[in-house]
Order: sequence, then C-alpha cells, then structure tokens
Amino acid sequence: MDFKVSYQQVYQWVKKYENGGEEALQDKRGRKKEEVELSPEQKIKREMQRLERENERLRAENAFLKKLEEIERRQK
Repeated sequence: MDFKVSYQQVYQWVKKYENGGEEALQDKRGRKKEEVELSPEQKIKREMQRLERENERLRAENAFLKKLEEIERRQK
C-alpha cells in the first residue's frame, strides 16, 4: 500500500511523537469551535474526522515500520 508520504515526513512525525506524544501531532492551525458550541451532528463529524486522521497516522506508522523491518532484514 502506498500512502505517498516521504520518508522525511514520516521521520518528522515520529520525532514529534517521541518528543511530545500525540498532542505534538495535532494540527493547531485556525480557530476551532469549543465543544459546547457544537451541535450533536458537528460533534459526530469532528469525532469521525479525528478517527480518520488517527487511522491514517497509524497506517503511515505501520508502513514506516514495515519498511524499516525490510531494511534491517536486508542488512543482515
């Protein structure tokens, strides 16, 4: 599976995660409505978007780790 993400980008994400956890990976651009301002539909949509981002991050992390394992196997 190809995610069209460069090695450099994944490396930066891993370093951010190692240094600051999941919070360091959050996109902080733009103003977001506070939770109390959201309608039930908006809350569901926001949660779905969060889960989609998390799934994409996990897919990229898995792809990175598989590639790393492959590289390590080749070096033996």
